[in-house]
Amino acid sequence: MRCKFLTSFLLLFSISSKGAVSGDRNIIWGTLGHDINLTIPNFRVTDTDDVRWEKGRSLVAQFKGKTGKTFQQTEAFEIFKNGALQIKTLRREDNGTYNVMVYGADGSSKLQKAFDLRVLERVSKPEISWECSNTTLTCKVKEGTDLELKLYGGKKILSSLSQKILSHKWTSLNAPFKCNAKNKVSEESITAEVSCSEKGLHFYVIVGACAGGLLFVVLGALLTFCICKRKKQNRRRKDEELEIKPPRMSTMERGPKPYLTPAAAAQNPATSQAPPPPGHHLQTAGHRPLPPTHRTREQQQKKRPPPSGTQTHQQKGPPLPRPRVQPKPPSRDGEDAPLPPPS
Repeated sequence: MRCKFLTSFLLLFSISSKGAVSGDRNIIWGTLGHDINLTIPNFRVTDTDDVRWEKGRSLVAQFKGKTGKTFQQTEAFEIFKNGALQIKTLRREDNGTYNVMVYGADGSSKLQKAFDLRVLERVSKPEISWECSNTTLTCKVKEGTDLELKLYGGKKILSSLSQKILSHKWTSLNAPFKCNAKNKVSEESITAEVSCSEKGLHFYVIVGACAGGLLFVVLGALLTFCICKRKKQNRRRKDEELEIKPPRMSTMERGPKPYLTPAAAAQNPATSQAPPPPGHHLQTAGHRPLPPTHRTREQQQKKRPPPSGTQTHQQKGPPLPRPRVQPKPPSRDGEDAPLPPPS
């Protein structure tokens, strides 16, 4: 019994030691737009083994050793008999964790391994430019991910940054400058000799001073033009306000309204001949309105045409007050007597 137990223990130990430790992960760097092969290191797949490749929890490729059948999720994946997985024309979406699992003919697990794939863009060739006026050198690249820029002066590192643009102010031009761009999948560099003569430096200084003076003159001219235009608009606005609103005289300046006496009104025909407004009746103080019967007869007499042969007399001056008409008591026979003519 002890021998059988020891034999079974050694058999299990030998099977588990063939595969890698579960959870072991390798970082694989891939180049954007290129193919990559994910191979199983230090392991040999037999003809009867089954190999499965998964991204996350999705099956992307499978090989069955007994039947020799293969499965690929899309044309971008291809699996080989040795268990390697090929990903064609890498894209940024291909980043992620890929798990490989190998099973024996009896269904036992022989290997489980994880690969962390990271897709990077290749770096482009760096470009070097400089300005003699401010003794500044610039190195930059247009393409590349997770890169590092290094600037050398001769064999000495002057600056290093993890970005696409690097600037440096030099103190001497004794050695050429070298700019190096590098990431996990590519590396590019360029070397340039910078030469700035004293005449060139003086030229840049003169050009800068002239440009600054010209800019100051242009700004001053614009400021003067704006001030003059604003003043002109304000003056025009004030003139328009004066034309629209004429000056008003106060009641103290105009004085009280003169009172016209009857004699003065008679001398002024325009004032005397002006007809009274409609609906206006001149009444003297203490005048009482006539009864309705007398009003009706008086209106009938006014409507009668004047007798022929008589000439109307136009009175000049203001109209005279009408005499007060005294009502006559009615006669005995019940008929009203005619009103006496006005005196």
